[in-house]
Amino acid sequence: MTLYLRHYWKDERLAFPSTNNQSMTFDSRLVKKIWVPDMFFVHSKRSFIHDTTTDNVMLRVYPDGNVLYSLRVTVTAMCNMDLSRFPLDTQTCSLEIESYAYTDDDLMLYWKKGNESLNTDDRISLSQFLIQKFHTTTKLAFYSSTGWYNRLYIHFTLRRHIFFFLLQTYFPATLMVMLSWVSFWIDRRAVPARVPLGITTVLTMSTIITGVNASMPRVSYIKAVDIYLWVSFVFVFLSVIEYAAVNYLTTVQERTERKLREQLPCTCGIARPDEDMMVNATYSDVDQSTTGNYGMPENEVRQERIFAQFTLADNQTTSQVRSLRSYVNIWIDTHAIDKYSRVIFPGAYTLFNIIYWSIYS
Repeated sequence: MTLYLRHYWKDERLAFPSTNNQSMTFDSRLVKKIWVPDMFFVHSKRSFIHDTTTDNVMLRVYPDGNVLYSLRVTVTAMCNMDLSRFPLDTQTCSLEIESYAYTDDDLMLYWKKGNESLNTDDRISLSQFLIQKFHTTTKLAFYSSTGWYNRLYIHFTLRRHIFFFLLQTYFPATLMVMLSWVSFWIDRRAVPARVPLGITTVLTMSTIITGVNASMPRVSYIKAVDIYLWVSFVFVFLSVIEYAAVNYLTTVQERTERKLREQLPCTCGIARPDEDMMVNATYSDVDQSTTGNYGMPENEVRQERIFAQFTLADNQTTSQVRSLRSYVNIWIDTHAIDKYSRVIFPGAYTLFNIIYWSIYS
């Protein structure tokens, strides 16, 4: 950040009698010839005084010896952030100012007007943060080798803008989860349609997670965005697992159906498995010219009527019919998996969003 750092103190050695001039202003050349506070920014990574077109330093001396020393400084300072609620977090950063050589016994530092000592431009804005408030404090810092020092603090409360992350992270993740639900309305036999849809949503979620983590510092704890993305990934992955279960059960059904068809001699007219089943077949007059005596003795040109009666009442056939009924029940349950998933998946994801946003917002 760039700021104007203004120091006020009184040095009677610089007092001068004057009747016309209320103050005298000097540039940086005089600063090297008088005493000035040796202030530095604690925990700063980089700081410098602007020198375009000349050194941005101003020294103003009043007749009674009061001195105003102003600098235009740019500081890159460290800020310890807790990213456990990222990107729905609020951070408090501090800018610390301290004398390098003079201890508390030699130099006393304090804010001239408290919080009113800080004046900011209303047009100042940050790309990712909103400056909610700032305040000042004064504390003592102890160093075991040199002693106690006065330290001035400027505390900034920053709230992160969420709209960017809604567009880049949350909305795409939510849309991918909703897209995975489309497979529940596709016929379970349409393997070429459902499998690529599931794989595409899984790979897209993996890309979103990788992109978010690539732009974030590597921390050892879970962030709020990680919870949302990984839960969304689990929902997408479960939709793929759901179709795998449906496809497997469908294959089992078809295999069972083929076995039952091979075991049952006749499945026509089956009403109840616990009753004897009568299968009546009546054949009308058979025309010799039509059949060509196929399957008939040569001396019998005409057969009046054939009545066939089958009775399936033994225990083996009853168990076969029961197996058939069990197969029908299995078919109904398998078909209902997609039907239940259309309600369970959206309902569970909606409940997760309600809990998530109520906790972190």
